[in-house]
Amino acid sequence: MAVSANRLELLQIADAVAREKAIDREIVITAMADAIQKAARSRYGSESNIRADINPKTGEIKLQRLLEVVEQVDDYSTQIAIELARDRNPDAQFGDFIAEPLPPMDFGRIAAQSAKQVIVQKVREAERDRQYEEFKDRVGEIINGTVKRVEYGNVIVDLGRGEAIIRRDELIPRESFRYGDRVRAFVYDVRREQRGPQIFLSRTHPQFMVKLFTMEVPEIYDGIIEIKSVARDPGSRAKIAVISNDSSIDPVGACVGMRGSRVQAVVGELQGEKIDIIPWSYDPASFIVNALQPAEVAKVVLDEDAERIEVVVPDDQLSLAIGRRGQNVRLASQLTGWDIDILTEQEESERRQKEFNDRTELFMNALNVDEMVGQVLASEGFSQVEEVAYVDQDEIASIEGFDEETAEEIQSRAREYLDALEAELEEKRIELGVEDDLRTIPGMTTGMLVALGEEGMKTMDDFAGCAADDLVGWVERKDGETKKFDGTFSSMDVSRADAEQMIVAARLALGWITEEDLAEPEAEEVEGEGEAVAEEQEAGASA
Repeated sequence: MAVSANRLELLQIADAVAREKAIDREIVITAMADAIQKAARSRYGSESNIRADINPKTGEIKLQRLLEVVEQVDDYSTQIAIELARDRNPDAQFGDFIAEPLPPMDFGRIAAQSAKQVIVQKVREAERDRQYEEFKDRVGEIINGTVKRVEYGNVIVDLGRGEAIIRRDELIPRESFRYGDRVRAFVYDVRREQRGPQIFLSRTHPQFMVKLFTMEVPEIYDGIIEIKSVARDPGSRAKIAVISNDSSIDPVGACVGMRGSRVQAVVGELQGEKIDIIPWSYDPASFIVNALQPAEVAKVVLDEDAERIEVVVPDDQLSLAIGRRGQNVRLASQLTGWDIDILTEQEESERRQKEFNDRTELFMNALNVDEMVGQVLASEGFSQVEEVAYVDQDEIASIEGFDEETAEEIQSRAREYLDALEAELEEKRIELGVEDDLRTIPGMTTGMLVALGEEGMKTMDDFAGCAADDLVGWVERKDGETKKFDGTFSSMDVSRADAEQMIVAARLALGWITEEDLAEPEAEEVEGEGEAVAEEQEAGASA
């Protein structure tokens, strides 16, 4: 093809390619100019600095060689002497470029093929950029497409102006697609990769269900009803927690719809996946009880630090609460974010009896009393020898069958036991080499010092370098399951706040921080509150 080819034809080709690939016409024209530029270099020498321009209105092609203005010419194909440059342009300076027009040229077969490859590559890159820019902002949306092909269980979907993939593990179990099937899926990721933008779709993602409900329930779309959390076992069962911002609207009823029409539309899209719609509650216990529906719950016991809850159900409700293969309790745990332990009433009774027997035995051994006295103390709610030793004496004396003399004797024995235990722990602390300075930290006990020594922390520096997690443990949640990691003080009655205060005290003692460092944030907060009060007073005065 000659450079002097039909200019109108050149522009028509650019317009056609731009329309077909849905990219900017300027990009196509620039790609053509780059192709002509590359072909011209092969004709005039690859070391030459050649520029090709195509007029987007007329299609006229202009070829130029750019020569750098220098004092002494080393390469005549890229440089020009200052004297010659000023003959052409009197204002030329060192470092400027002089454009030298080149005559029209004919493409050879190889040059034409090379130019074609440049145009195809540039157009493909522009198409990929356009696809990425178009779909990157659609993450989190539901998208419709047509099945283009199925490869190794992965479904390739034609989106019209792009291609996406539903990986095998993102398909609902037992569903299959064939060429030409319509498919609806959730866009959960768009990545720019070497082979072009990769659009990943999912039909198992929890947010797919959220978006389907948003499409079917106008109250959710309008924000009157809010979906707080979702848990799915794709293709089998799901739980969805909803709350209404309008007290006159029942969130569960609105999601179910007249005769179940709304929820059935979602169930149909999800291949018959059963959906439990749960009323969300700010109270964790109420929410968890609701989440375990249809099972009935007799009692719950919360451990907020570990985000674990113990649920007691009637004996005949155990299998219903757990569900087939643990499905019901697993979904309830994912929905609420709490670990759920389920016990029957009989199991709870047996466990409480064991705890009672353990406390009775503790008091019998520590206080050297008979079984009846041990049982009385355990039944009165005492669980530790420390509670017996330091509680008000009148509280023990007021127990039926006890008098002041008995109470005094019991407390005396409890204190003797604790003193002996303390002496034993102190001996072990010295043996471990734990420094005395650590005892000055408020709240630190000898038992804690021994625990620190067993973990290799023997100095104030060691303790000050700890984090609260090291002392009281931490919880990690992954794939809907919670794993608890113990800390040095996990077996002791030490809260996270207590641990943090002890670490701060150690750092103050070492001079790592000062009281001023601790007071600064509070001062700023108080100052901010003062400004807010002043503003309120000013507003009140102006009103």
